[in-house]
Amino acid sequence: MVHSITAAAQSHSADLDTRIRRYLISMGIRTACFILVLVIHSPVRWVFAVLALILPYIAVVMANAAGARRRGTVPAVPMIRQPLSPTAATASGPSGSPSGGPSGGPKSDLISDASPERTN
Repeated sequence: MVHSITAAAQSHSADLDTRIRRYLISMGIRTACFILVLVIHSPVRWVFAVLALILPYIAVVMANAAGARRRGTVPAVPMIRQPLSPTAATASGPSGSPSGGPSGGPKSDLISDASPERTN
């Protein structure tokens, strides 16, 4: 068994191999049920006949189902907010709140992206 260190889904080829294997197993059971319908001469043969009729539908639904996703989730990376300048975080207006622009509203002195070409 291979242990994974990521929460990424398995590769497409591995998922396809798993789905093909499930389909072939289901169709093998269907073939066995069909043969048992021909061989057994008791009321149980009708159970095998019903299974032989519904297993193709079940096999196709199982084969078309996407592979199981990993249960663990990758934790989100927290966004670090840093002031634009060392004095912008401590500057306050007359009422003790951060000083605003010309309209008196709060000034955005925090950046959410570390790229230097981005300005507010």
